[in-house]
Amino acid sequence: MITLDSLQSDFNKIKSTEQMPVLFIGHGSPMNAIELNEFSQQWGILGKNLPQPSAILCISAHWETRGTQVTAMKRPDTIHDFGGFPQALFDVNYPANGSPELAAQIAHEFQNKKVGLNMDWGIDHGCWSILVHLYPEANIPVLQLSLDYTMGAEAHFKLAEELAFLRNKGVLIIGSGNIIHNLRQVRFGRSFGLEDYGYDWAIEMTDIIKNKILLEDYDALINYEKLSNASRLAIPTTDHYYPLLYALALRGNKDNVTFFNDKILGGSIGMTSLMIDSQQ
Repeated sequence: MITLDSLQSDFNKIKSTEQMPVLFIGHGSPMNAIELNEFSQQWGILGKNLPQPSAILCISAHWETRGTQVTAMKRPDTIHDFGGFPQALFDVNYPANGSPELAAQIAHEFQNKKVGLNMDWGIDHGCWSILVHLYPEANIPVLQLSLDYTMGAEAHFKLAEELAFLRNKGVLIIGSGNIIHNLRQVRFGRSFGLEDYGYDWAIEMTDIIKNKILLEDYDALINYEKLSNASRLAIPTTDHYYPLLYALALRGNKDNVTFFNDKILGGSIGMTSLMIDSQQ
C-alpha cells in the first residue's frame, strides 16, 4: 500500500538542480499525436532543447475529479479517452513509467488541500499526444495532477503555486489544454488544421489573454469572464483554460514568457502555447 510516510523520503533524496521551465501547450486535436504538422514539429524541437527532466507532471484538461488527485502507479496505462478517430490513434502506446515517490511528495507538500494518490487513471491524450513528440523515447517518469471540478479559478491558481518546489527538483510541469476551446463552433473542412483562422471573438480573447499574461495581471486572468463578452464563446467551459492558470502560477520573478504555436484553427480552437523560463 502506498503511503506518504513510506515514499516521500525517497523523493527528498533528489538533489536540487537548475530550475526547470514550465510549459502550457495548446494540444488541439488528438490527431496531432500521429500527424507531423507545424504544431507537433514544434513540440519535437522543444523537446530537443529543453533540459532533461527528472520527471514530468502534467495537468491535463481531460482529467477532472471531485477533489485533487495525482497518479501514483509505477506503470500508468495509456488512456484513449476519445472516439471516432482512426485505429492508428488507438494503437498509440506511451509506455512511460510513473513515480510513486514523487506522487507521495506532491501530496505531502500541499498545505491547504488534501491530494489523493490515484492508482486508476494513467496518462490521457491531453498528456501523451504531446509527449510522443516532446520525448518520443518515453524514458522519463510521467504523472498527472487532476483538476478538481468543485474549485474555482482562484483556488486552482493558489493550488498551483504550491507546486513551485518541483521546478528545482528537475520536474517539468506541463499544463495541457487550449486557451480558446469551443468545439460546438468549430468550422471543420479541408482547411482545418492548415489555415490560421479565428472568429472575431476568438481572436479578441486570445489577444486580451496574451496581453494580460505579458503584464502579469493574474487577477484579470483568474476573473477572465470580466475581461470581455467574448469570453462566453471563447471559454464556454473551464477544463481547457485552467491548465493555463497552473502554468502561470509558477512564473517566478526572473522568468520570461515566450509564445509559440500561436494560431487559431477552425475558428474556435486556440493552439497558442507558452514557455516560462529564466534562461531565455
